[in-house]
Amino acid sequence: MSDLSSSRKRYNSWSDKIFDTCNIIFMLVLVVVTLYPFINMFALSFNNANDSIRGGIYLWPREWTWENYAYIFNESSIYHATLISAFRTILGTIISVFCTAMLAYTVSRQEFVLRKFVTIAFVFTMYFSGGLIPTYLLIRELDLINSFWVYIFPGIIGVFNMIVVRSFIEGLPDGILESAKIDGAGEFTTFVRIVLPLTVPALATISLFVAVGQWNSWFDVFLYNSSRLDLSTLQYELMKILSTSNTAANSMTAADQFAAGQSGQTMVTPTSIRATMTIIASLPIIMVYPFLQKYFVKGMTVGGVKG
Repeated sequence: MSDLSSSRKRYNSWSDKIFDTCNIIFMLVLVVVTLYPFINMFALSFNNANDSIRGGIYLWPREWTWENYAYIFNESSIYHATLISAFRTILGTIISVFCTAMLAYTVSRQEFVLRKFVTIAFVFTMYFSGGLIPTYLLIRELDLINSFWVYIFPGIIGVFNMIVVRSFIEGLPDGILESAKIDGAGEFTTFVRIVLPLTVPALATISLFVAVGQWNSWFDVFLYNSSRLDLSTLQYELMKILSTSNTAANSMTAADQFAAGQSGQTMVTPTSIRATMTIIASLPIIMVYPFLQKYFVKGMTVGGVKG
């Protein structure tokens, strides 16, 4: 009984209370710093563009409007581009995660004599790239220009993702894989039926990485598929809209902008368009993340647990 009371007394000491208070304050500040930019973008996206020029928009729109979203969604190409982005994200994530997991399983096997060489060869690409022009020439020689598959094949293997999955596989009990081989399972059967189900946290983690990269990518569209409107993605179309709004804003003088605001004429600005684009582009990923959060945390901490 005395031990229990002494432990409670230690917990209720001033040093513990000060630590808890500082910890709570630090976490609250971190939450505010993390959420404020997104909340500010949300407020700007729903605020009247003419009014936004005055400034002073922080956490809540001063003059609510849907004009910024209407301006973007009035572009007929947006809807088809969204479907292309969704399709490349889903297909690219599935293929990339499966191929990355196969490579990770291969280099995690002690009996694979070239595992160190293959690992070093892939890690080397993280520090040195061939450059933009050689990459473009390679893509052209592979006949991937003006093709949907240029979104999938060049980034099919992520080295960092491979390292994450390999670390997870190396932490699995050896007895599970050995028992599968004793039962007559081949390497591919062991990989599909044993390894993949056990590495779901790691696979969910790299799936989020790959999906975000695929969804946000637009530069590959600009380089390889800019002449194919039917293969344009949402991010590329949003980039073109922003470029158009920047050009229009630069062509208007301050007096023109003031006159438009005074007359009540609806006007979009690069700031309002950029904020609206941020919300549109971020919303799908934000909706997916809660379903992967528990796997994401477990997958990222596996290396620390193993160590």
